[in-house]
Amino acid sequence: MNGNWKAIEQRLGQLLGKSIHFTQINSVGGGCINQAWHVIDQYKQHWFVKSNHIDLLPMFEAEFQGLKTLEAAQCIRVPQAMFYGKVAQHSYLVMEYITFSGKAHAGLAGQQLAQLHQVYAKRFGWMINNTIGATQQRNEQNIDWMAFWKHQRLRFQLDLALHNGLSQQVYKQGFSLSERLPEFFDKPPQASLLHGDLWGGNLAYDQYNQPVIFDPAIYYGDRETDLAMTELFGGFEPSFYAAYNEYYPLDSGYKTRKTLYNLYHILNHFNLFGSGYGMQAGKMIQRLLSEIN
Repeated sequence: MNGNWKAIEQRLGQLLGKSIHFTQINSVGGGCINQAWHVIDQYKQHWFVKSNHIDLLPMFEAEFQGLKTLEAAQCIRVPQAMFYGKVAQHSYLVMEYITFSGKAHAGLAGQQLAQLHQVYAKRFGWMINNTIGATQQRNEQNIDWMAFWKHQRLRFQLDLALHNGLSQQVYKQGFSLSERLPEFFDKPPQASLLHGDLWGGNLAYDQYNQPVIFDPAIYYGDRETDLAMTELFGGFEPSFYAAYNEYYPLDSGYKTRKTLYNLYHILNHFNLFGSGYGMQAGKMIQRLLSEIN
């Protein structure tokens, strides 16, 4: 960002109604998509700033809108999004900086996620497209969940994966699976407000032990998709699932459907990183087809 901080200081000052000058600008590691900074101003206020190439401004717009939507639901804490914009050849997003120093309260996180999933809409999808990792996530709204998952999620990733080198056999099996989605459901789900990318790296606890979720890829969809992703990379603590199920019980079909929903993320990982994710996707597709054959 170099000399672009003055423009961000000015805009933050306009928003807060007072002059802002950054006294510390510290690079933050750990992200694989964006550059990030922990910034402190003369009032000892702490801010978190993400930046990327100017062409990725829509990604930050979608994240800003997603954080605002989650904040408005008042179910689980998210960083307060301040503004997004562009300067020179950079796009950026400015938000509240939260110190993650509290002890895990997984039971409370499970309860609050269940509350979030009881914020409903009439249609699946969302008002704009966003991203899942660095991949576009299409959110064209639809009253039919099967059609939405088929075209906006599974087929989209399959087509992209074929272009990126997925085997023809796995693609054809995945295409066949996409034609049989209704066989996995006894009844259509409701359109719940979702985080959309809820793995362990996107949940933490503030200094008061309150759960905080961040880096959303929100849309309205089957709540089981959020739960499925929490199990994809090691899973959350047992108290998380116990509290969720006490507040908003899952039905038995989830045990099979979680593989269906996580297939989307494994295909996305193949599209982002290649390697063995294609083989993993193939095994998941075969397992799912065996459930309905």
